[in-house]
Amino acid sequence: MTSIDYSFFGEYVQTVQHRAQVLYENAIGNSSIQSDLTITCLEELRVAVEELQVAEEELQQQNEVLVAAQSTIDTERQRYQDLFEFAPDAYIVSDLYGVVREANRAATALLNISHHYLINKPLVNFVADSHRSGFRAVLSQLTTIHRIQEWELPMCGRKSEPFEAAITVQAVCDRHGKSISLRWLIRDITTRKQTEAKLQETQLQNLELVEADRLKDQFMATISHELRTPMTAILGFSQLLQKRIEPLEDPQIESMVERIVRNSKHLLSLIEELLDFSKLKARRLELNPLTFSLNQLAIETVHELQSLSDQKGLALQIDCDNPNVSLFNDPVRVRQVIINLLSNAIKFTDEGQVTLGFWELPEGRIMIAVQDTGMGIDLKDQENIFQEFWQIHQGSTRKNQGTGLGLAIVRALVELMQGSITIDSQVGQGTTFRIELPRNVRV
Repeated sequence: MTSIDYSFFGEYVQTVQHRAQVLYENAIGNSSIQSDLTITCLEELRVAVEELQVAEEELQQQNEVLVAAQSTIDTERQRYQDLFEFAPDAYIVSDLYGVVREANRAATALLNISHHYLINKPLVNFVADSHRSGFRAVLSQLTTIHRIQEWELPMCGRKSEPFEAAITVQAVCDRHGKSISLRWLIRDITTRKQTEAKLQETQLQNLELVEADRLKDQFMATISHELRTPMTAILGFSQLLQKRIEPLEDPQIESMVERIVRNSKHLLSLIEELLDFSKLKARRLELNPLTFSLNQLAIETVHELQSLSDQKGLALQIDCDNPNVSLFNDPVRVRQVIINLLSNAIKFTDEGQVTLGFWELPEGRIMIAVQDTGMGIDLKDQENIFQEFWQIHQGSTRKNQGTGLGLAIVRALVELMQGSITIDSQVGQGTTFRIELPRNVRV
């Protein structure tokens, strides 16, 4: 579209108008040539010239509008060309047979070929050999289906490595709805496909781990249950045999029976730990809350473990600011938590003392603390201390016959009782475990 120069036309109209005006004035002033017909013709000529001048002004205005529209169209065409040329993805325009007619820079880079050589090349040349027949079949249907989105197939640029492509192709139609060309968007999704494959592999591994963990928990629960019944019988008969042996009758037999009883109790406690852990993992352990005296429970627990501390020459004591603290909670599970922490403290303390303390806190909460003067725990190990089967020192744990489940069970029980547990420890300076519990557990 080009603008029309109306300057010459305007000057010509003005000249004609001027001459018509002169003739009109001469006709009126010269009586020799004056006649009604002549004057009428000249008047009509003058009016026609004026109308012609008005038409010329309107044409000039229309021309200015056309010039502005042409400028807008040129700007939009350039913007479209820039968007096409500098788009991050490969854009190609082809005929209905897939022969390239236009291509942007990303397309030439992706296919590793210069723009000059890419034009008029069939796009099928860049499709992997094993997929070319399928490509041609889809190409022949595009005039009917008009659009395909995210069509994945392997492609290969000129003298370059194959890549996985995601293609979106759209048929361009004329005003009658007839397909006249094809527009292609081609994206390299090799990295995405590799990531998806790795993610799928990871998910599969996670499923396998979850299944293995489930089977492990099921095995632990089953075997622990099966072991507890005969172990209880062994302990019961051993204690009965111990009562029937006369003191000093046979010191060797008495010692053997005592060892059987002691080891039976230890094995039974380990089996109970495994059962509790299995129930906690499966969320099948429920609280049986009662109102009880925390001080009385602490005294009984310390008395039960007194012999262990005496064997190592350790002082085992209670520290509290109010002996009349009562709780509404599960006394069996609170006692289990305290015994676990006290037993650990005694195991890993060679000299000094172990202290069980409890204090009232604001907002209806209480704190229970177990403090020792033992070997302590390194800061880097403290974040792992509550993981199941995790042990700080294999040698120490094996020497003390631990399972690595005690602290994991403690944390799970504390959380079940709607509380929290923290640790404060330094190597060589002892360890303190602090537990916060509600005085009245919600059920």
